[in-house]
Amino acid sequence: MYKSKINYQQATFLTSAPDIKALPADEGIEVAFAGRSNAGKSSALNTLTRQNSLARTSKTPGRTQLINTFSLDEQRRLIDLPGYGFAKVPLAVKEKWQKSLAEYLMKRTSLKGLVVLMDIRHPLKDLDQDLIHWAVGSELPVLILLTKADKLGPGARKKTLLEVREATLAFMGDITVHAFSSLNKLGLPELEQVLDLWYGVGTDSETAPL
Repeated sequence: MYKSKINYQQATFLTSAPDIKALPADEGIEVAFAGRSNAGKSSALNTLTRQNSLARTSKTPGRTQLINTFSLDEQRRLIDLPGYGFAKVPLAVKEKWQKSLAEYLMKRTSLKGLVVLMDIRHPLKDLDQDLIHWAVGSELPVLILLTKADKLGPGARKKTLLEVREATLAFMGDITVHAFSSLNKLGLPELEQVLDLWYGVGTDSETAPL
């Protein structure tokens, strides 16, 4: 079992920002989490940090409209980007979010990796693919986390995982895909392994299982 070299449990809330101008200084290393509003992003961040309420989970998807920043140490940060794709959010708000997302992905030099979360039962929606294209165009490595993996049996889970891995080859980028469940911690070691690598403390030589 992979043992993380970073203590993600020490994550602390730093700031909420409406755009990149209000974020902390653009230095050190940031890893951003992004996904559709119902993809389980907040739950994944809480699972990673072993904190029940670090990232607020809401019964109303789309509630998070700010870029939330969490500090791991003086040089490393986790970024919780606004959820996207929720139908009940006004168009003007959607457009503002998309602008913030695009600006952050293209201009933030401390951003070293993007975690894109998708419900394993509904992977690679159009907005997910747009986000991956943006990241690949910015030469950012991408980790796709197929969340809520506990909703599928082992056979169906593995089948979907392999299908998504095959589909991502078309993006021609540095893309890793893992199944993940906040409920039973499936995929947590693999998530930590990728993040450690992006934060500069991991190694490529340790291979993770399916």
